Amino acid sequence: MYFDEDEPVFRRSKWGTSNYEYNPRNPVGCALTVISVLVAGVVMLLMYHHAGPFAHPSDPTPTWSEPEDGLPIIPPPHAATGDPVFSGAPSDP
Repeated sequence: MYFDEDEPVFRRSKWGTSNYEYNPRNPVGCALTVISVLVAGVVMLLMYHHAGPFAHPSDPTPTWSEPEDGLPIIPPPHAATGDPVFSGAPSDP
């Protein structure tokens, strides 16, 4: 593979779209291609092993807490019947 400094870093895609792609004949375009593949591979490995930003929290925070006033929590009326809650105006028959 040869590199040509006069080649543009980006070139038009040959798929018939107006998208651009890295030009592997330019050294910067080739470096961007290699870096993109390496970053994608590292992110996939981190996701697979649940590491880094994809790690499970060691001490999960509760999603709710009991009220401070000690009053019981009363579920909404639709929770007992299982009826869905609709927002907005009722439809005309």
